[in-house]
Amino acid sequence: MREIIFDTETTGLESKADRIIEIGGIELFNHFPTGKTIHLYINPADRKVHPDALAVHGITDEFLQDKPKFEDVVQEIRDFFEGARWVAHNATFDMGFINAEFARLGIEPVSPELVTDTLSMARRKHPMGPNSLDALCRRYGIDNSHRTRHGALLDSELLAEVYIEMIGGRQTALGFGAAAKTQNVDVVDDVPFEPLHRSKPLPIRLDPETAAAHGKLVMTMGDKAIWNKYQH
Repeated sequence: MREIIFDTETTGLESKADRIIEIGGIELFNHFPTGKTIHLYINPADRKVHPDALAVHGITDEFLQDKPKFEDVVQEIRDFFEGARWVAHNATFDMGFINAEFARLGIEPVSPELVTDTLSMARRKHPMGPNSLDALCRRYGIDNSHRTRHGALLDSELLAEVYIEMIGGRQTALGFGAAAKTQNVDVVDDVPFEPLHRSKPLPIRLDPETAAAHGKLVMTMGDKAIWNKYQH
């Protein structure tokens, strides 16, 4: 299963009027990070960044002036997400903006069936909260000390680790290190498992006295005892 853990930054809070100015995403395959990412800054055309939003992400109008507009990168975004689930924290917010941008270009909205909201997951798993991304990082012992401001790619990286933890995959999370972030990892699917066989069985480690005592114990269990299958 392919999933994209993603986040957006916007000019404000109103999806019908405000615009996306940054999108970042991390690809997972069967809950393992593949190392593939998307990260784009986007010129919101004539929409200015609201001061409250600027205080959150620090992305200025001046910085965005020479960035591509959404219509210039929409195909890159759609190609990256093609065939994957969209996973976001408070996905209602992010998908509201994504679908509003799509609507402006006459593109069909993303079906809610393809979206996973990690905030809803967290509220079910931890009903007493808090369930912000920072709070979940603290809960799961994920280092977010470098997160001084919101940023789409950084927040996606942190959310990917949180998401893996929430679905019970700490061992999976171990792969989400620097190498996974900077290198493409080839994922091979449907590889048959071939068990290894010893050329010579290991010698029996029980001494005769212990083996005899075990045999007597098994005899008291009756003929249907599973241990009878392993008597020699």
